[in-house]
Amino acid sequence: MTVSSTTATSFQGLLLRGQKVDPAKTLKSAQSFESMAINQMLQPMFATDDNSDSMFSGGAGEKQFRPMLVEQIAKQMENNGGIGLTDAIDRQMLAMQEQK
Repeated sequence: MTVSSTTATSFQGLLLRGQKVDPAKTLKSAQSFESMAINQMLQPMFATDDNSDSMFSGGAGEKQFRPMLVEQIAKQMENNGGIGLTDAIDRQMLAMQEQK
């Protein structure tokens, strides 16, 4: 079953109708999105680092926890300025909410 773009747009408009614009919530969402984007960019970098034969390797445990490490690195990068996506995303989300 396929939903047309007009149906999806009108459905999204219904979700926003009657709700007040909350700049703090929007900013938090924009920061989370930037953190996720940074995480997605860092994943391949850490996936290519295979030091399993190294004497200081964490072995299987390191491989299991590496995605969580990368996620925390991405969050810290975003908290320290990120790559500049938050402001643009926040402005766009606020503009979309005000159009309702």
